[in-house]
Amino acid sequence: MKIIKLALIAALSICSAVSANAWESNSPSKAASSSDKHAGIEITVNINTATAEELQTLLIGIGAKKAKTIVEFREKNGLFQSADDLSKVKGIGNATVDKNRDRILL
Repeated sequence: MKIIKLALIAALSICSAVSANAWESNSPSKAASSSDKHAGIEITVNINTATAEELQTLLIGIGAKKAKTIVEFREKNGLFQSADDLSKVKGIGNATVDKNRDRILL
């Protein structure tokens, strides 16, 4: 009887491990970056007309707070004349502008 119980427990353990591994390999990665999410699609955003939500969604490295700051800067200072003007926004550096240069429209 002990042997049967041990065999049953071992079989269930193996089945659980295999099914968990199979489920994990079929589920999308939680760590997928914004650029991976849009891989193969040319993404562009007009930084002079986009909403904070659009900026957050379409630009790499821009979260809700930075997107809101971009919109506030634009409303206070007028339209951006170049992609490099985006680096004048507090919290936006040249590296962020460079990552998004191909996505930015004026």
